Amino acid sequence: MLAWVALLWVLEAVDQAGDNKLDTYAITPRDFGELRDVIPASFMHFGWDHLSANTAPLLVLGFIAAARGIGRFVGVVAVITVVSGLGVWLIAPANTATAGASGVVFGLFGYVAVRGFVDRRMSDVLIGIVVALVYGSMLWGVLPTDEVVEQSISWQGHLFGLLGGVLAAFYFSDRRRGARGSG
Repeated sequence: MLAWVALLWVLEAVDQAGDNKLDTYAITPRDFGELRDVIPASFMHFGWDHLSANTAPLLVLGFIAAARGIGRFVGVVAVITVVSGLGVWLIAPANTATAGASGVVFGLFGYVAVRGFVDRRMSDVLIGIVVALVYGSMLWGVLPTDEVVEQSISWQGHLFGLLGGVLAAFYFSDRRRGARGSG
C-alpha cells in the first residue's frame, strides 16, 4: 500500500511538473476512445488536495483489504477500478472529466464492510462494523447532493466504486472459492 500511494504521489508530481498533461487520462463520458482511460484514471488526481483527500483512507482500507492476501487484493482492486470507471463512463454528465482513487476508496470500503457477512467470518464482520462506524459518513458521497455537485465531486465514481467493492466481496468470497474447488 505504501508503494502504491507513493506511486500516486510521484504521478501527481510528474503531472504538476508537466503542466497537468497527465490529466488527459481522466474519463470523459460516453466517448468510446476514453474507455482506455478507465484504469489509468484511478491513478490520476486533479491536484494535491484531491490526492491528499484519498491518501489516508486508501492506506487504511487498502491495508485491511490486503490482509487476506495480495492476489485477492489485486483482483478486488481490479474489479473496483473497472466497475467504478465504467459507471463514470456510462452516467457522468457530458463534457466532464473524472479521475482519482476515490472510486477505489469507496470500493475498498464496500468490500471490507461486507466481506465478513458474505464469508460468514466473525473477525471480518467485526472489522467491517468498525470500518463502517469510522468511515460510514463517507456514504453521503455516493449521492448527488447539492454540496457534492457544487464541488464537482464524482458521486458516480463513488457509487460505482462502492458497488464494485460489494461485487468483489461476493466474487472473491471464501464460500464461492470453496464451491469452485469442490466441483
